[in-house]
Amino acid sequence: MRQPAGIAIVAAMTAADPSLSLDALTDALYQELRRIAHRERLRAGKPMTLQTTALVSESYLKLRQSAGWTSEAHFLASAATAMRHALVDAARARLSQKRGEGQRPIPLDDRHDLATAGDDEVVRISEALAALEAVDPRLVKVVECRFFAGYSEEETGRILGISDRTVRRDWLQARAWLYRELQG
Repeated sequence: MRQPAGIAIVAAMTAADPSLSLDALTDALYQELRRIAHRERLRAGKPMTLQTTALVSESYLKLRQSAGWTSEAHFLASAATAMRHALVDAARARLSQKRGEGQRPIPLDDRHDLATAGDDEVVRISEALAALEAVDPRLVKVVECRFFAGYSEEETGRILGISDRTVRRDWLQARAWLYRELQG
């Protein structure tokens, strides 16, 4: 499987300097972060108040609060978590009473496209993940990498330091647990 150019650059940078800064990693992986952010903001549903650049910026601000990264895998896992938090924070803000109690405006050009996930679903998934974290934190990291960042099984395994089979097994287990949690 071909790696994006930014990841290959970071691999070389990580070998040269194991204590990379956020700015160096962000510069090297900016296009990859934009690609992930674009896909995830579309998956998060309507209304899309966070544009791709805004989601990358929000994630960057959340990553600024973290300590240094030891590898590209550590950075990419942290970026997946930061994007999840940024999307959930935006959904909660839209649902808050101060912003119309979750009433979603319907743009004229999208009035028939209501099949996307709503803010309440994004918040419910986040709450279910918080409950899952108490049971098995690794399953939450797999969900963050696979669902929120859109990484493949191979990328997720490399980032978390586990095998592809373990990722596949954890992904199935986490999805089943979340399905049961969200249905009940």
